[in-house]
Amino acid sequence: MFGPDIQQRARRIAEMFVRPLAALGLTPNMATVLGLLLNGVAAWILATGHLRIGGAMVLFAGVFDMFDGALARVRNQRTVFGAFFDSTLDRYSEGIVLLGLILFALSQPASSARTWVIALAYIAGLGSLMVSYVRARAEGLGLEMKSGLMARPERVVLLSVGLMLGGSGWLIWTLAILTVSSVMTSLQRIRTVWRKLTYLSTQPSAPADAP
Repeated sequence: MFGPDIQQRARRIAEMFVRPLAALGLTPNMATVLGLLLNGVAAWILATGHLRIGGAMVLFAGVFDMFDGALARVRNQRTVFGAFFDSTLDRYSEGIVLLGLILFALSQPASSARTWVIALAYIAGLGSLMVSYVRARAEGLGLEMKSGLMARPERVVLLSVGLMLGGSGWLIWTLAILTVSSVMTSLQRIRTVWRKLTYLSTQPSAPADAP
């Protein structure tokens, strides 16, 4: 959803902030682990019922998640494993945050609203996982896959803003929007992969070299 111009501007801002950290010796993988720990703190805050504060921490952790890529560029330490490590821990981070919301819901009196929060948080987590999996599987097949309505930065912004503005009063609606948009994004990417593979299958094969 965020266009290339916004993404490039965000990268430049992140690089400006991480230069002092790079000078102190912080590595991209260290920043990746710190991002996971911050998301763990956010999950704990959410589980204890402080949803607005937790939403702010989710946003802060999401911003910090950009620092590992910025550090890799500033320190010229971009590696294949670093990209893999970052993507893997991002999945853990999303799962932990949604687990915090599920634990919060379980601490509330039994009601239909509690059931909806638990169900929506679970489906949102599954949808977010599938968004990332479809991209990874497509790229494993040699297809570029960066399209989609709700990638990770958009999901972080949606969840954190919904929590900060609405707290528990907006929780079901925030999760409902996150769930629907995540599932739609995964389906959108599946359709894109199908169209690309269908197009490639209709192209004539290159002639074999003559002996």
